[in-house]
Amino acid sequence: MGELNRLPARELARLVREKQASPVEILDAHLAAIERANPKVNAIVTLALEPARDAARAAEVAVMRGAALGPLHGVPVGIKDITPTAGIRTTWGSPLFADHVPAEDAEVVRRIKRAGVIVIGKTNTPEFAAGGNTVNRVFGATRNPWDLERSASGSTGGGGAALAAAMIPLAEGTDFGGSVRTPAAFCGVVGLRTTAGLVPRQPITLPWHDQSVTGPMARDVADCALFLDAMTGFSTVSPLSVPPAWESAYAIVERAESLRGVRLAYAPAIGPTGIDPEVARVCREAAFALERHGAAVEEIALDLSDGRDAFITLRGEAMVGNHLARLEKLGELDPNLAGNIRLGLGVQILDIARAEHKRAEIWHRWRALFERCDLLLTPTAPVLPFPVEQNHPTEIAGKKLESYMDWLAQTFLVSLAGLPAASVPAGLSASRLPVGLQIVGPRLSEPRILACAKFVERDHPIGWAPNAA
Repeated sequence: MGELNRLPARELARLVREKQASPVEILDAHLAAIERANPKVNAIVTLALEPARDAARAAEVAVMRGAALGPLHGVPVGIKDITPTAGIRTTWGSPLFADHVPAEDAEVVRRIKRAGVIVIGKTNTPEFAAGGNTVNRVFGATRNPWDLERSASGSTGGGGAALAAAMIPLAEGTDFGGSVRTPAAFCGVVGLRTTAGLVPRQPITLPWHDQSVTGPMARDVADCALFLDAMTGFSTVSPLSVPPAWESAYAIVERAESLRGVRLAYAPAIGPTGIDPEVARVCREAAFALERHGAAVEEIALDLSDGRDAFITLRGEAMVGNHLARLEKLGELDPNLAGNIRLGLGVQILDIARAEHKRAEIWHRWRALFERCDLLLTPTAPVLPFPVEQNHPTEIAGKKLESYMDWLAQTFLVSLAGLPAASVPAGLSASRLPVGLQIVGPRLSEPRILACAKFVERDHPIGWAPNAA
């Protein structure tokens, strides 16, 4: 069976169903991997040792009784430390909630538990998920398993790093401006930003907010699709909830034998910051390699830079809404987070109106693009992983950045239109750091996005991170 902690989630589930490995054995293998790797990487910040053991024993009893098993029965998963988990500490990476233990699971946790997963622990995040580098004052910094001196990005940096370090096979994440996609790119794993409403979010302070979504992360595309299936489904707890337009994303991805007839557009950059030349080269080569699988690939110019201010304005509005109850405690919050909230407090109603008009314009430009092509390919992150002590890149390809948010334009200009997108490893740099290719599609096109990602992954295997367990 090899090392259990390095097997895909779908293989672990198969071994459980066929009684070749027990959920307890699988859990123990992953706990041992965490013990080996986590002291260096600091990706898992709360270990749910006793709840996980109880769940694994119950899962084993179900197997031996011949009970009906979910598609992920006995598979360990990490939950981001902003997603509530019953009986397991959830801190939001904030000293204000350092000892907080929720009484109930979030809706997504309930769903994936029904599919059979075992929650092994919580993964690190910047305070309240506000930041592109995973550092907070409760747990410190998460380091990149490819180079421990480098950032794992954020805000689902703990999930991305734990996957790359072979501590967990699946990670739940959230994505507002790129918080699933940039950690996936930096850590060499797969992350999917979902269509708003596809994965119901509850509890959530702003239930009608459609730019922040929950999505799956995994070490490969097939596992990501399988995990997506466990998360999705209509729910009355979310006012945005939509059912998936397919029966099984995993089945669609597995059936995909080529990209014949698929029209792909490749844009070197979609935002104002430019792209590091090495990142651009790796992504362009990966995009055009898809012609070998039957796709028609065309390089285009797509400049959505004029959406920058709209995103930052609307993000400021959301930050104030999310933290309305904490406005008197701004001085106790991380400077990144406090700065975002203060920016939001300065937003006027005319700013919001103009931002919504610009957002509508950006949406229609995406819509028109998808009448000419099926998917857009572009670099996920414009830079290679930067030093972990650095809050954010200060320049890209020689161009100074105006704010810490600007380096995330490649991803937040997708979020602005509420579109789904995946990041998939496109190869390694000369310094052997991962490079992520972002694949963007129209609403509810997740299976097509992942099917395309499958062929990128097949062409460009990157192997294990040097600090994997």
